[in-house]
Amino acid sequence: MFVQRRNRNMIEAGFSTLALIYHVTVNNLRKGQRNALVGLLMTIVQSMMMIAGLLMLFWVLGVRRSPIRGDFLLFIMSGIFLFMTQTQTIGAVAGAGNPANQMNRHGPMNPLVMIAASALATLYKQTFSAFVILTAYHFFINPIEIENPVACYGVLLLAWFSGCCIGLIFLALRAWWPQGAPVATTFYQRINMVFSGKMFVANALSTAMLHSFGWNPLFHLIDQMRGFAFINYSPRNTSLEYPLYCTVALLMIGLMIEFVTRKSLSISSMAGR
Repeated sequence: MFVQRRNRNMIEAGFSTLALIYHVTVNNLRKGQRNALVGLLMTIVQSMMMIAGLLMLFWVLGVRRSPIRGDFLLFIMSGIFLFMTQTQTIGAVAGAGNPANQMNRHGPMNPLVMIAASALATLYKQTFSAFVILTAYHFFINPIEIENPVACYGVLLLAWFSGCCIGLIFLALRAWWPQGAPVATTFYQRINMVFSGKMFVANALSTAMLHSFGWNPLFHLIDQMRGFAFINYSPRNTSLEYPLYCTVALLMIGLMIEFVTRKSLSISSMAGR
């Protein structure tokens, strides 16, 4: 009963890791609420509140129609869904696999499993939320037509993966800067409220404004998603290559910092912190 099961080859080890990621992902989906359905409903409500808040802001500013010829609410949702996906993923990954977590010191648990489970749980919740909101809006309020839904979801996956890479950097920094890393994570999430460009259309911005927003990969992703969602919009000032290259670079930086952190970390290094 107390004998630990050992994997005999790489295939068994791979399936064991995937099974462990699945169970930890389910646990992450359920740990916030007693009922998993309530947790999903809270994610939907959070996205709807963001959409309602941005819609109210546009009304206060006197903007009553979409800058892109098409559905105004779809224009808002295209920015909110990507913003929520990346922001929530950054927070989930940055808080997963804490070096001080004693669960990581007991096999077969490891930081990779916790990071993957946190990221997949966030992706599941945000995908479910976007699908439910778009379906409800289409059937009960106003029929919408998305020009290329597969490409739109591909852009959302890229926003999710970029959030994983950014969160990995903040996670690796947490071992070296325990008090400051969570503050830096929150700060980055807050400045994305403005610099994600979800309230603007890149084609309508001046050169000076483009320099202010163009550094952010999420700005490019939101604009590219609108190009796939609206038949009458073709992004000219953004590209998919920039966020893709940024994501790969951030992944390499995060993995290097994580590798150095795991090699340098000892059980006593986090004592008293």
